[in-house]
Amino acid sequence: MSESYDFNWRDLGDLQVGRPNLGPEASVIGYRLMQFTFKDVLSKQIGLERTSAIFFAAGHLAGMQLCRQMLDITLEPAEFVAALQQVLIDLKMGVLRFEKTDLEKLFFVLTVDEDLDCSGLPLFGETVCDYDEGFIAGIFEAYLGRPFRVVEIDCWAKGDRTCRFEVEPVKPS
Repeated sequence: MSESYDFNWRDLGDLQVGRPNLGPEASVIGYRLMQFTFKDVLSKQIGLERTSAIFFAAGHLAGMQLCRQMLDITLEPAEFVAALQQVLIDLKMGVLRFEKTDLEKLFFVLTVDEDLDCSGLPLFGETVCDYDEGFIAGIFEAYLGRPFRVVEIDCWAKGDRTCRFEVEPVKPS
């Protein structure tokens, strides 16, 4: 995916329009149906590995754009995290929490509640998390100036709407 592709997060408007009329799951259902449909169609055309790479790249671009357009990357880490958490709440994308933070090693374990998660809904079965992992990686890369590896640890493990991710810098090859 090319970095020349551009969009403005502020132009997306209210991501929750119509949600009160359709119920609390409406935006999650629409998002996941789109993901599963695209993943299914693309996988049949180009294979699962390339499809996963495309989903990750799309999420990565969205995370980079969100960070560049809606956050101040000159903030100290604690202030940046607070600003990121507020932006995700304002956009109604989810609640972000840091369970473990090691700034020296740049290793984090974070949880995300609600829409920005890797779980989809239980009725959809297998998860589609490449986009979400890419989104988180893009935010960290835009802020810290280096690529990050993001891996889903578990989702819905305790019967709640929480997803856990490990985030760490990509090791040089």
